[in-house]
Amino acid sequence: MRRIPLNNDNITRRNFLKVSIAGLAFIAAGNFVSAARTVFAEASSSNGRPKKNIKGKHDLVCAKGEDPYGMTARAVEAMGGMERFVKKNGVVVIKPNIGWDRTPEQAANTNPLVVAALIDLCFKAGARRVNIFDVPCSDARRSYENSGIQKAAKEKGANIYFPDDWDTVKAKFKYASPMEGWPVLRDAIECDTFINVPILKHHGLTKLTLSMKNLMGVCTGNRGLIHQNIAVKIVDLTDFINPDLTVIDAFRYLYRNGPTGGNVNDVKRLDSLIVATDPTLADAYAARLAGFDPLSIENIKVAVRRNFGSADLDKADIEVLGPRLA
Repeated sequence: MRRIPLNNDNITRRNFLKVSIAGLAFIAAGNFVSAARTVFAEASSSNGRPKKNIKGKHDLVCAKGEDPYGMTARAVEAMGGMERFVKKNGVVVIKPNIGWDRTPEQAANTNPLVVAALIDLCFKAGARRVNIFDVPCSDARRSYENSGIQKAAKEKGANIYFPDDWDTVKAKFKYASPMEGWPVLRDAIECDTFINVPILKHHGLTKLTLSMKNLMGVCTGNRGLIHQNIAVKIVDLTDFINPDLTVIDAFRYLYRNGPTGGNVNDVKRLDSLIVATDPTLADAYAARLAGFDPLSIENIKVAVRRNFGSADLDKADIEVLGPRLA
């Protein structure tokens, strides 16, 4: 997959240098294609994003209502505001689910109004750039367009693009991990703030798609192999990416025939938006909202066993914001 710009803000210093190096190789050896492939295929190793351990005013906030944009803004504000997570002139990655050629009403992708609100909040907090991308399972162009996320991102001034599958780092862990060496998009690592924005929905293998599974969208390679021992792999991947903020869109819930969906009869409204700094707690709350025992979701169970966050909803400081009255 080539990195194709969807707006005019796509040339980075790193990409310019890579192309320049490939060009020099072309002059020296007379073989641009071979040189470029060599340069682009090389991937350095990374230990992942640094752990900032930013805390919000609460462990988790859940906003209720009928306006996904407003719910997102209220929930983030209740957590202490986006300024807590985004620094002036910082580069932010917002990682929604744009995996499927589906409309917002079909609830297979993150609601575009949630994404729009986060973009506005990031720029208001002083972000220099907001990058948005995913590695879709359906046709990338149709997924970006029909999800409504492409339109929302461009209108709000974010940099939305199809990521380069060659521009990756190899995941490196301090412990034995089945994700060791897996290619992860460089842009997901080289950012100041990472906001993970999944949609809550059914999944045939994992029961639910939650925040940890959404991070598969920053991986390239044969992602089907991640489904083997998937619970351990997505916990390790979450540890590697270390999202600064997790925002779960539970406005519409695809409660069956996920993750692809397609039939609006498989969708019901939960009118909820979850914000947390602990991905495990966010996933546990979303699972319970969907009617599941959180520990029946294997990746939550693995995370708890490893002390990777908490799923103890009874002991957590949870703020629930009711619907805003007109």
